[in-house]
Amino acid sequence: MAATILTTEDLDIFKHELFDELKKMFNHPLEKKQEQETPKLLKSHQVQRMLGISPGTLQNLRINGTIPFTKIGGVILYSLEDINAIMQRNKRNDFSNGKK
Repeated sequence: MAATILTTEDLDIFKHELFDELKKMFNHPLEKKQEQETPKLLKSHQVQRMLGISPGTLQNLRINGTIPFTKIGGVILYSLEDINAIMQRNKRNDFSNGKK
């Protein structure tokens, strides 16, 4: 069997080809995949941590209809998009209390 000798130049060329392939793989397909991705769903503990609220407060928000949710089996799920929309709708301006 004949031996093949690789030079540092061969390795450098391989490195650049590999890098270009990885760049193509991670730039274009991932961007398209994220656009088509289903909405991100969060579990209760994630929403609690995100909003800084207790389990009881989250339950009250569910009961009074403030936060929409889906229950699959015994797991309650919330759409990240819905949570962000609620946050935007309830956003208040700090200037309303007279401070600047």
